[in-house]
Amino acid sequence: MESIETLNERLSEHFGHDSDTNDPIFRIVWSEEQFEKRLVSYTDSGIQLLFPEVRKVKKYPYIRHLYVLERLVLVPEDDRNELAGLKKSYEPIWTYCDGERNPVPPIWTATKFVVDTLYAALGKTSMANYVEDTSQEEQERRIAKLHDELFGNETETTDALRYREGIVVPSSYGDKQ
Repeated sequence: MESIETLNERLSEHFGHDSDTNDPIFRIVWSEEQFEKRLVSYTDSGIQLLFPEVRKVKKYPYIRHLYVLERLVLVPEDDRNELAGLKKSYEPIWTYCDGERNPVPPIWTATKFVVDTLYAALGKTSMANYVEDTSQEEQERRIAKLHDELFGNETETTDALRYREGIVVPSSYGDKQ
């Protein structure tokens, strides 16, 4: 697996930077490390404030322990007050998880596919490079491979090994030599 730094470099090289800020258009981040300044009307315990105030809050309280693919976008004029006047913001595009919301590692081919699909939906590019004149079996094999890259090998063992929460015991362990 490529490091997140390497994937972010590839995203930056492949999809570019914002012309005003030089920030990358896309980036991959860990959900637990993202915070933003927001205008809030309630305290963390739920008490309503007399006057709203700007506080630094978790950006993704609803996305727990996952990598997130974000895109830099313009904040609509109506929403700028809530984001403390911010004109551009990174917004989530994709979370790297399987069907049961278990984390999967980000990989380049899946990340590029998600961004290409987004651009195709916006009418900026086409998905023609993902279409081939091949047999039905070959297409099914490519789809299965892409599915595995997007959603990972959905076993607890591989997830534990990937996130260094598990160990591997060699089959020869305990054999006398």
